[in-house]
Amino acid sequence: RLRARLYAIAPLINLWRLSTPRQSKMWSRFARATAAPAFRVVQAVAAPVARTPQGARKLGVAVAGISATAAAGWTVGRPGSGVTSCEAAVNWDAVRTEVVKLMDDDTYKDSSYEGANPGPLLLRLAWHSAGTFCKHTSTGGSAGATMRFDPEVAWDANAGLKFAQDLLEPIKQKFPQVSYSDLWIFAAIVAIEEMGGPKIAFTPGRKDKASGKECPVWEGKTHKDGRLPGADAGSPDKTAAHLRYIFNRMGFDDREIVALSGAHGLGACHTDRSGFWGPWTRAPTTVSNEYYRELLENKWTIKTTHKGKPWTGPMQFEDPTGDLMMLPSDIVLIQDKEFRKYVELYAKDSDTFMKDFGAVVGKLFDLGHKAPKKRGWFS
Repeated sequence: RLRARLYAIAPLINLWRLSTPRQSKMWSRFARATAAPAFRVVQAVAAPVARTPQGARKLGVAVAGISATAAAGWTVGRPGSGVTSCEAAVNWDAVRTEVVKLMDDDTYKDSSYEGANPGPLLLRLAWHSAGTFCKHTSTGGSAGATMRFDPEVAWDANAGLKFAQDLLEPIKQKFPQVSYSDLWIFAAIVAIEEMGGPKIAFTPGRKDKASGKECPVWEGKTHKDGRLPGADAGSPDKTAAHLRYIFNRMGFDDREIVALSGAHGLGACHTDRSGFWGPWTRAPTTVSNEYYRELLENKWTIKTTHKGKPWTGPMQFEDPTGDLMMLPSDIVLIQDKEFRKYVELYAKDSDTFMKDFGAVVGKLFDLGHKAPKKRGWFS
């Protein structure tokens, strides 16, 4: 009976001990008000027991037990202890350091442009993982990392992304407690920041799926045109409709569609992956509004040659130098009047683009991920 009474007030003891000095004063008032009746009961029970040697020993065992419980609570939840639950916490600063090392690797090369780093590829990996989400069926999204498996890894839209997964594998091996799905999203967030982009909130807790049987299906009632956006639906109006169909299914409106398209300002297309070729901007490793400026200020014509030979790839656009490219799904952003107004906004206002880009990428990366509920009394 005494032990039960003592354990009943253990959470209050932990709460008091976990508080900062200033908070302790507040919690001491709370403890006195809330726990006083319990303390009085314990005192009433303990006093008679303690009057005999045998009872005193029992009381000592009970008090030792409650002290251990309180101490355990202190150790688990104490800031700086390195443990936030019964499991060891992930040192995300250390994971970040490894991602930054990967970003700074001078041996990384890209066949489409000079001075490359893996940042754009890491962003594409996270984008295509999260972009499978369907709000109607609550399937797909950033949790699961099902792109590790067939059939998803073999989707045409994911060409080349096995390479991105392989780049992150050494980091996964160094931090085995980190899920693949958390690592993909976190690496993209770090890459965006390292490339001069906005800070994006990261909430861990994604769980990996076990096999390809859990891959989101490519076709279905609510996603008959695929899970990810295509580059060309055959005409400007069909391409615009396709973009809205895919992105609306994820939960994005026109403004968010145009803001997310700003990710095309990073990296490049490759003939051995998507079949297209070239970077969208002359700063493909810097997050900026250059993508929108190029769309509006440059002259875009259908590509017919490549390095002195006839172009045999899919239809794409190029600037007068032939160095830069745009996909039909890019050009449609200035052909469709509703999309165009946001292109014009971002082209003239970098700060608004950065703000919107950070918000919409954060929203994208959280699709299909529900943050784990906090466990314990005061965790």
